[in-house]
Amino acid sequence: MRSEFVFEQAPFASAHASTIAETPKGLVAAWFSGPHEGHSEVGIWLARQEGGRWSHPVEVAQGVDRQDRRQPCWNPVLCQPKAGPLLLFYKVGESPRRWWGMMMRSADHGRSWTGPEALPEGILGPIKNKPVELAHGALLCPSSTEHRGWRCHLERTLDLGATWERPVALEAPWRFGAIQPCLLDWPDGRIQLLCRTREGVIGEAWSTDGGRVWTRLRPTALLNPDSGIDAVVLRDGRALLVCNAGRRARTPLNLALSMDGRRWRPSHVLEDGQGEFSYPAVIQGEDGRIHVTYTWHRRRIRYVSFLPDEL
Repeated sequence: MRSEFVFEQAPFASAHASTIAETPKGLVAAWFSGPHEGHSEVGIWLARQEGGRWSHPVEVAQGVDRQDRRQPCWNPVLCQPKAGPLLLFYKVGESPRRWWGMMMRSADHGRSWTGPEALPEGILGPIKNKPVELAHGALLCPSSTEHRGWRCHLERTLDLGATWERPVALEAPWRFGAIQPCLLDWPDGRIQLLCRTREGVIGEAWSTDGGRVWTRLRPTALLNPDSGIDAVVLRDGRALLVCNAGRRARTPLNLALSMDGRRWRPSHVLEDGQGEFSYPAVIQGEDGRIHVTYTWHRRRIRYVSFLPDEL
């Protein structure tokens, strides 16, 4: 198991909400950083791993409103489609209740980026976790809103963000307050949604038609201290979940495995000290290795990589 920081020194005090993607030229990680979460100077920062080493972090996006005033950036999400440029989604706004969706594109694997594009009104893009790429290149994006209670929904784009469709939200907020879903694309065609909730547990819903119709959200037996999660279906058929397996604190940070999405068994503990270890992102690379990034004490981003056989 390889474990290291994406950066040792950087010109910002706080770092949070990382995302990771693999391009043909190597891994790319991004996160938001600045004086502290919600500060107007918080931007989106990025580093590339080429030749086994992380590049020095660079700021690739800042938040600006229609009056040309600085606004904080939030929750970047990287996505590398099978065909097309590397995509970077993020949010801009005073708070999660008032933010809006933005995106950028890179044709050179994260070295340079197009100018920021505002997503259509009512579309936020993937809110924390990576999209699932469906047949014919459609991206199914797990999203959520917080301005009228916590609600999860799915957004779909057939053309890598040029146009969008937004299905109805999964659940009324007074029934099950949930945000920041992640998606598991099972080999049998089912799609499972797992999400952060205020109920002390992870919530779930299922779809059998490519994400258009979903079951009602229901609680699982997986504990959740109101903190972000992420998951991926591995090529060996198992699902890997990264989460804080408790009700109160954002520590420890745990791995769990499942063969069916319903019964989960604990695997490794990535961090178990005092402080915050949170907001994981997880992918499986082309060579089979699993790559995880997460917030470390709100000051750095930790990167961990290992083989499926080590689980």
